[in-house]
Amino acid sequence: MYELIRPFLFLLDPERAHRITIRLMHGLAGMPFLFRLLRSLYDTEDKPVKAFGLSFSNPVGLGAGYDKDALGFRGLAALGMGHIEIGTVTPRPQTGNPKPRIFRLPSNQALINRMGFPGRGIDFVKRQMEGKKPENLVLGVNIGKNQETPNQEAAKDYLTLLRGFAGLADYIAVNVSSPNTIGLRRLQARDMLEGLLRVMVKERDRLVKHLEKPLPLLVKLAPDLDDRELDDALEASLIAGVEGVIATNTTVERGNLQSPLAGEEGGLSGKPLSERSTEMIRKITYRTAGELPIIGVGGIMSPADALEKLDAGACLVQVYTGLVYQGPGLIKRIIEAC
Repeated sequence: MYELIRPFLFLLDPERAHRITIRLMHGLAGMPFLFRLLRSLYDTEDKPVKAFGLSFSNPVGLGAGYDKDALGFRGLAALGMGHIEIGTVTPRPQTGNPKPRIFRLPSNQALINRMGFPGRGIDFVKRQMEGKKPENLVLGVNIGKNQETPNQEAAKDYLTLLRGFAGLADYIAVNVSSPNTIGLRRLQARDMLEGLLRVMVKERDRLVKHLEKPLPLLVKLAPDLDDRELDDALEASLIAGVEGVIATNTTVERGNLQSPLAGEEGGLSGKPLSERSTEMIRKITYRTAGELPIIGVGGIMSPADALEKLDAGACLVQVYTGLVYQGPGLIKRIIEAC
């Protein structure tokens, strides 16, 4: 069915098509009959996974960037994924980078985006997350600093977000790897990352004593780190005491793209990223001897792509661009293949 719908969606501007999808998912949450009907179509046998001290009904999740403002996660839960990652959320609302800022590359099954963390800010997202959460759904929140916040003061933004979402999120993902906020990736440098993560782990430990629930901290890394930079980031993460890594964010590398849009600035996702992100998972697994659990994301366009990341050492996977090209049935196919 999605193959019939996709040509019409691709006639629309990518950002507009995405807004329509989120609105539909938002509305679906208020229609129990339709939600149950859709859920029955995508229902699969549970494939439970334990990671970061949390229990997941299956290893497949929705990556950050899809539901930035927590408007659609209750409806999206009907598609059967075991977890959804909200965000990236910033403390204050911001418009992000100028439009157009999302580009489809169908010949490569890829997207280029330079969104720049547009969103309505922490207060709006908290209101959306309050109330009943879908059953058996692990809900993460991906957090990032505002564009105008200098790196030297980034910890203030991240701590504000950690405190705000501690009681609502099942885990927090620290995004220091988006290529679309100027200077953000410098936070992956050893000293800056270790300093940031240390203060966050300390504050998280204080918060969980009052919440009486676990709140794992994960750090999301770029696929463009060289071996030395990766070693530094992993050592900083281990010393600080975070519970896991998300590998990877989008890439600024282009490779051999057959598209007139290949020169657009921004992060590349989709099939061209698959091999690079899987190799990063292998490196993290080897360098940490499996001590840091990994969520694998990047270029998962088929069940085989997901299994490759799990075989490389990931314990969970996330999809995003694969949904754009393959449709929601991809989630069920991956779960059944696990």
